[in-house]
Parts: sequence; C-alpha cells; structure tokens
Amino acid sequence: MLQIKHQAAGGSMKCSTFPYRQRAVIRGAGDIATGVALRLYHVGFHVIMLEVEYPTVIRCTVAFAQAIYAGKMTIEGVTAKHINRLDEADPLLQQGIIPLLIDEDASLLPAFQADGVVDAILAKQNRGTHRAMAPVTIALGPGFEAGKDCNAIIETNRRHNLGRVIYQGSAQANTGVPGNINGYTTQRVVRAPVTAVMRRCVNIGDIVNVGDNIAYIDNTPIKAPLSGMVRGLLNDNLSVTVGFNIGDIDPRGAAVDFTAVSDKARAISGRGVRSIDGVDGKIGLVVMDKIADLFNY
Repeated sequence: MLQIKHQAAGGSMKCSTFPYRQRAVIRGAGDIATGVALRLYHVGFHVIMLEVEYPTVIRCTVAFAQAIYAGKMTIEGVTAKHINRLDEADPLLQQGIIPLLIDEDASLLPAFQADGVVDAILAKQNRGTHRAMAPVTIALGPGFEAGKDCNAIIETNRRHNLGRVIYQGSAQANTGVPGNINGYTTQRVVRAPVTAVMRRCVNIGDIVNVGDNIAYIDNTPIKAPLSGMVRGLLNDNLSVTVGFNIGDIDPRGAAVDFTAVSDKARAISGRGVRSIDGVDGKIGLVVMDKIADLFNY
C-alpha cells in the first residue's frame, strides 16, 4: 500500500519511465545510511554520499564509509568509491558507482543540484540540514522538526513505530537502549573504558567467547561482554573517549550474516522517500511502505 502526499499516482516502478535519473545526496555513510543508499540506488537514483574525514562506523562491513579508509567498498553488489574532486563524481555515476566525498558540512551540496537530500548522520542532533538544501529534504531519527528543518522524518527508534514517516513534529527521543537480540540490549555493546587510541585483536565476523580480548585501547584490554559474533568493531588507530561505542557482539553467533545490511536499515530505507516531477512540473513528495513498489507515471 502506498502512502502518498501531494496526490501523486502510484504503481510499480520501471526506471525507463523516468525522464532522467534523479539525484539523491545522503549525508553520512554508516550502516543505516548505506541501507538507504542501496534502496535508492536499486530503484534508479544516482546516489552521492558525504562523510566526515575519519568515520567512526562500527558495522564496517555494511557501511560505505569504509571507502574513506579502503578507497572503495562493495556491499551487496553495489560499490562506493572515495573521491577527492567534484569532477570525478559524474563519471562514476555513469558507471553505476556511488561517489563518496569528505564533506562534513555539506558545503559541496550546491554543485550536485540534488533532487533530494537525506540526512542519515544519526547524530541525534541537526548538524546543519535545512529544507533549502533540495526540493525534498528528509532526516532520519531525532534532532529535527519536520515541516521546519526538513519535509519529513523517518522514525529510527525500534519497536512498532520504526520506519514511520513524520510530516509534522519530531522523532522519538534517543532511549540509549540498543535493540533486543536474544534478550541482550546494552550488554552486547562494547564501550571504551579509557580515552586513547584503539587497535583491534579480532575482525568483524569472528566468533568470540565471553572474556576474550577483542581490542586494546592504549594498554587496556577490551574483553567480549558475551559470547557470539563480532558484528561491529571500530577501525584501527582511531582515538576514542570514555564511553564511546567501539563495537557490538551478536549473541546469535554464526547464524548472523555480517555482510548484509541489518533489518533496521531495511525497515528505515523501506519507507523510502522519493521526489518526483508531477505532470504540472512541480516537485512532489511520495513516501512508500516499500520503495520497490514505486509508481509509473
């Protein structure tokens, strides 16, 4: 079922029906932002992503932000590549590659002439996103006011409202409690006990037992809080402060596919937002339950 604003028509999407490839710029390239990027990419958008110089992503195997460190990153068959110059973006887009640039303040945004902007930084505060950035501006999670800072907000808090589209007001405040997996919430999250530089002892995807060393922060060993799979772990040689989230252990162990985007990312991106050219030439805003069920017009 489609939830439609501005009375736009709905139906199955065929990319060939669109007069041009619409351009979406995503602020942030973490695991949730990557889920959004994949969904928009697969329904025909040209996607460009903006990140900070040293991303502190945890689920590195499912975050296009890893391209900042590795040069490029392929997730579920889609590749993002880190570039330094604006003129490198269009050739990559034509090759079906997502350009990723370091641009914390989105200062490059005017050059891209985006049809839509998605703030997927998930900073729980607004870091400069506003409605004038593009014809359609969407934000994920708390820190924004829909109708003022952006056209719409997509709820990121787990439970029954996850993925709900908000046109007026704000998303739920951050609870500070991670999603429940097999009865574990805060227990599965690994946080820095000291302020220093971190280095890994294990890799994402490794199976560990409770008490195993998974990293060091300076000379302080960081031990697995429970047995399971290392699903997230901060990149090596990044400075962290006390309490910083540096990793997570999934108690389901080997049953987890650590190379696939999470159910949360799919739920959020599944409430995809698309700007369209209506018959009168004006930009419309359509929010779908499933972005794969886009429309012909």
